[in-house]
Amino acid sequence: MQSFGLTLFSNSMPKLAFAKLKGSQAVFKKLLAMCFLACMVSAAHAQLRVDISGAGAQQYPVAIADFSDDPAGRMIAEVIRADLTRSGQFRLINTTGAALTVDSPIAYDEWRNRGADFLAYGTVSLTGDRYEIKYRLADTINKTALDGVVFTGSDRELRRIAHQIADRIYEKITGVRGVFATRIAYVLKQGNTFELQISDADGQNPQVALRSREPIISPAWSPDGSKLAYVSFESGKPVVYVHELSTSKRVPVANFKGNNSAPSWSPDGQTLAVVLTRDGLSQIYTLNASDGSNLKRITKSPIIDTEPVFSPDGQSLFFTSDRSGNPQIYQVGVNGGETKRISFNGPYNITPRLSQDGKNLLVVTKRDGSFRIASIDLATGIETLLTDGPDDQSPSFAPNGKQVIYASRQGGRQVLSGVSSDGRMRQTLSTLNGEIREPTWGPFSQ
Repeated sequence: MQSFGLTLFSNSMPKLAFAKLKGSQAVFKKLLAMCFLACMVSAAHAQLRVDISGAGAQQYPVAIADFSDDPAGRMIAEVIRADLTRSGQFRLINTTGAALTVDSPIAYDEWRNRGADFLAYGTVSLTGDRYEIKYRLADTINKTALDGVVFTGSDRELRRIAHQIADRIYEKITGVRGVFATRIAYVLKQGNTFELQISDADGQNPQVALRSREPIISPAWSPDGSKLAYVSFESGKPVVYVHELSTSKRVPVANFKGNNSAPSWSPDGQTLAVVLTRDGLSQIYTLNASDGSNLKRITKSPIIDTEPVFSPDGQSLFFTSDRSGNPQIYQVGVNGGETKRISFNGPYNITPRLSQDGKNLLVVTKRDGSFRIASIDLATGIETLLTDGPDDQSPSFAPNGKQVIYASRQGGRQVLSGVSSDGRMRQTLSTLNGEIREPTWGPFSQ
């Protein structure tokens, strides 16, 4: 979570964390260790395993043939199959015995008889150290070609290319842009070490952006995906940094007296909303994302205002406040002024997250003693509970709004989980060791 990030190292429930924050701003412990920047090429300690349950309301039957009868071609096909399966919107048709290349004549009727409305296939060839991947997608009902493109890359780029092909298949069939080639960021805690990691959207190929003996909380992607803002405790207090991923250069943009927390980017990437206690209780401010200048206070209340997030048009901020007696979600203009209450279902709603189109709002809500992820339709106020608890936290929309990742507790530890935006399809991405916290989904690749 954002400002309720005490739970990151206390293992407290959100309500307890909020109470601690409300009771005292001095709860943050002074921790004694040093942090160091790790190269983005550092390998992670464990790969993620995916467990999937449920199915989408509509599933498209698609066959994905191996891209050539060699390890590279089979790997590409397997990644594509896994991507489409995780979305919950596709039913994979068995392709055993199929030997197809981009030059093969397509037996449309045969594939229709197998149950496939769509067929993806391709060819992989290697020249020197460069692969050429030719991909095709066929509509077996209309007996037409839907898509075809050629990719080139090294062996280290094959998974990325496979994700890109899966994105093309997803968009050609559903009409919605795919997110398989995007990235996610999260904090991995292993023993006394915290790592800010970045991985593919399926959890594979994790890279370490920052490693520290001190807590790291509240990672947030810049709109162009080139930077991460986060909070680090390496100086003994929470400080907001902006970290340029390509160079590992980082700048402390909020290091005022008291606590500095909960960074959120404006849609144009020029401004950060942050939560500061420099003037007393937690209040929301904005500042320049490049250097922390042009500090401006947005909320002026005698109670805690925290966890700001910009609306997609950049004209307002959604945030958590206990001004009604319990934490709820409110909205305020970027220049301050009158606030509007947004959440009304249940006595406890925190951690607002907006879909890219601004139509839906994710919150962490407490129901029957469990913390669950809910989605609120902002036009109608209708709420949909997406998860079943007992301790689900830190939701984040995929950039196409069709999936949500979040942190859940299973088997006594925190794992990375996902759910479709309608709640029908759920998945758990787990590591062999360590706990995953505060996941955030990056933007579309540029």
